[in-house]
Amino acid sequence: MLLVGFCCAFACLGALLFGYDSGIISSSIAQTDFVNRFGDGTLADNTAGGIVSSFTGGAIIGSLSLSFLSDRYGRRAAIFTGSLLACLGSALQGGAISVAMVIAGRVIAGLAVGQLSATVPNYCSEVAHPRFRALLAGLQQWNIGLGFVCAQWVGYGSSLVNGPFSWRFPLAFQALPASVLAAGVWFLPESPRYLAEKGESIKAHAVLKRLHTDQELVREEYTRIQDNLAAERQSRMGWMDMFRQASLRRRVLLACGIQLFTQTSGINVINYYGPRIYAFLNFGTTRSLLIIGIYGALAQVYNTICIAFIDRVGRRKLLIPSMIGMGAALCVNATLAHFYVDGNQRDHGRNENALRACVAMNFVFSVFYTSLGCLSWILCSEVFPTAIRAKGTSLSTFTNWSTNLIFAQCSPIALSRMGYRYFYIFMAFNWVAAAVVYFFYPETQGHTLESVNELFGDLKISHSAGSPQSDDTGGVYPRKASVEVCTEFLTPDSNTAAPQRAHDHKIEPA
Repeated sequence: MLLVGFCCAFACLGALLFGYDSGIISSSIAQTDFVNRFGDGTLADNTAGGIVSSFTGGAIIGSLSLSFLSDRYGRRAAIFTGSLLACLGSALQGGAISVAMVIAGRVIAGLAVGQLSATVPNYCSEVAHPRFRALLAGLQQWNIGLGFVCAQWVGYGSSLVNGPFSWRFPLAFQALPASVLAAGVWFLPESPRYLAEKGESIKAHAVLKRLHTDQELVREEYTRIQDNLAAERQSRMGWMDMFRQASLRRRVLLACGIQLFTQTSGINVINYYGPRIYAFLNFGTTRSLLIIGIYGALAQVYNTICIAFIDRVGRRKLLIPSMIGMGAALCVNATLAHFYVDGNQRDHGRNENALRACVAMNFVFSVFYTSLGCLSWILCSEVFPTAIRAKGTSLSTFTNWSTNLIFAQCSPIALSRMGYRYFYIFMAFNWVAAAVVYFFYPETQGHTLESVNELFGDLKISHSAGSPQSDDTGGVYPRKASVEVCTEFLTPDSNTAAPQRAHDHKIEPA
């Protein structure tokens, strides 16, 4: 368990890069030297939107390239490539002499983060013990939060220094964790499921033995992996099958949906444009960055508590209250801002109580977002079969980043023209998302990655292989998979209805 935890924690440096690079830009573009150098005293809305959204555009491309790299060369190679790109992107941003150079660095950094954000949760899910899969996959969100905390406090500290250091150092600093990840990723074991899929059964079994001390678990996991891969090879699942087959199409919709909900929650609008939001509430830049730093530090505490309880409480029980709570917090925040602005216009003074309450609602929002933030990455890595897991997570991560791009480009203009009314839109999005989760999302708690196939009703595998004491291998593992495969379908409106058997057949892969 310690080795598995270390492997996941180290791989999640990629998630830390995600959080840092996403969070550092808000403080950097607010620095006086940055604004004077690239904006002649003011930074236009379209320039700010372009700098922020260029990162997201790169991430969209990076997430789509994940399937090719991860399926062909392995999870470690995809993480390594992302780390190198992150180093290059940070160098360009830190040394920028023009807006074009900043944008180029942001695009390359986005390519890196797009790859890493899709690869890391896959890797963690595929090496984790079934009982602790949500905990270890949840490290993705925990490290994203840690990256935001680092970005916010580095940005705040740098803002106390005048000159180009105030933005060059924060943008270049991300090269440090990227270099560590690039140097150390090859010391991590490769995903046993990837090795088994590529026919490296002996290596896959060796990795499982190295990761898990419970030999009974090793035998069970190895058998399940081989048996499910044998069934998946017969079905020959590819890109188009994700849209042709009803059960796979449902998985795509669920995975893309949960990633869509993270963006329509409003979290990244708050993270990217925090200083602008607080400026709207009449806070100065330094004070705004201090509040954002405290906000991020507390969010990390919430993340820690959340991942400790995910495997005990279940996915749905955390998601639905999360979305309802976020919508309520945004509703209260926007309403308070409405009365604060009106009161300011009438009384020509500051309503300090309303101002404090608006800030408090952002902290309440952060508490409720925690569950959605953690579970969005876990669910995407759980719902897909091994043969198309990289493709599926690539597509769902693409949804995340493409929606992110829309909000990143539109939010500066929306905040300028709509002000507090902009948050009513996200309030509605969150409440609609809660209803969608309630009616359409199944509970995946307690299922192995292989048994999720049966949960979705597309494939039920009867593992006919005996124990190593009773089968004809004489207890020698790894062995060739021989499995009775029963393809069964559930009724469309039930996850628990009794299935009808379509056909039985025996697979004995070479």
